[in-house]
Amino acid sequence: MPSEDPRGSEASDLRDRLLRAQEDALATGVVPLSLRPVVRESWERAIRGAIDPDRALPAIELDDGAFREYRATHALAPVMPVIRRLLVDGADDAGLVVAVGDAQGRLLWVEGDAHLRRRAEDMLFVAGADWSEGRIGTSAPGTALQLDRAVQIRGAEHYNRIVHPWSCTAAPVHDPTTGALLGVIDITGTDLAVAPHALSLVSATVAAVEAELRIASLETAVRATIRRSRMRAVPAPERTPLTVLGEQRARLGALELSPRHAEILALLAWNPRGIGAERLAALLYERDASPVTLRAEIARLRRVLEAAGEPALESRPYRLGRELDLDAARVARLAGQGALRKAVEQYPGPVLPASTAPGIVELREELASRIRESLLADASPDLLLAFAERDEHRYDIELWRAALELLPARSPRRASIVAHLERIEQAMR
Repeated sequence: MPSEDPRGSEASDLRDRLLRAQEDALATGVVPLSLRPVVRESWERAIRGAIDPDRALPAIELDDGAFREYRATHALAPVMPVIRRLLVDGADDAGLVVAVGDAQGRLLWVEGDAHLRRRAEDMLFVAGADWSEGRIGTSAPGTALQLDRAVQIRGAEHYNRIVHPWSCTAAPVHDPTTGALLGVIDITGTDLAVAPHALSLVSATVAAVEAELRIASLETAVRATIRRSRMRAVPAPERTPLTVLGEQRARLGALELSPRHAEILALLAWNPRGIGAERLAALLYERDASPVTLRAEIARLRRVLEAAGEPALESRPYRLGRELDLDAARVARLAGQGALRKAVEQYPGPVLPASTAPGIVELREELASRIRESLLADASPDLLLAFAERDEHRYDIELWRAALELLPARSPRRASIVAHLERIEQAMR
């Protein structure tokens, strides 16, 4: 006879222990310490909220017309193509359901594996349903919103027993400009939905979505400025170029900038609405994030700008007195518009590559990710290869594989790419 699968036995034992723990918690009002802290604390909130684990069901409060109108105008609606490309497109093969909800826990889109979606309908895991923790207890989307961080919930860790056959991973999405909570992205299914790579996949999707939102905000601000200028019938002043891409020394027009001044101007140009003092200090300094240190640096930068004939920085929040032509923002716009060849041509390298300031590291990764994802989604093999052959992408195996797949079967370049992929795989071992 075949031996029993030890993994199945372990899962069954875990489920039994969780069921006994819930019975004890309901009887005594005390949740056992043996549970993971995130689960234990969520169960405690559910008990305090008098949620019935056998009868609590999500509510659907909006009628179909009102819900469709609400969803169409939600802040996450414009970025659904990004979510579909990164998560939904592979969900059918992986046997997963992908859900996107608002900041209150209402599901806005539920897509992915059709068979699983039909099963999920039995527990009202559908668009329009309220899956907040306060309504149905512990779940990845509801608890991620409650804690404002990524969460994984497996099987019987759900407080609501109707959800015990399911596992899920979710992470919140924020407005990259204001930090406001916009909603949540969730993948639901079997234990595959809580595999280690699932959390990385959802987190990467959230990062891509927030990057898309930041670019859209930047473009909206630029368009608004142009409209205001036209309404005043005054020509928009020519913007001074701010060059921060690649290995060359950062420059504002003809003025060579110190590393710290380049970091400050890059962050303010990338965030045209301004940045508060404490936030800007945290983005600039790895350890000492004192606004006092920042004020001294701002004073020095103001003297530099004054000597160069540039408008002084404004305060509360810190912002530019006049828009600058930031090369990183220009490349981001080109990528967003689908002008990928121009974007690559105007991208000589990463943002301030020698900088270790947290905000610059984040900006650098955001822009590189934006260009990379755009190329993977819609680029010719020669353009992909031109990008992949740069030093910072020489070992990006996904780029090289994508280029290989796009090349014609008889292309003379295939042999060298295959050889390079083998070198990458050997280096990864």
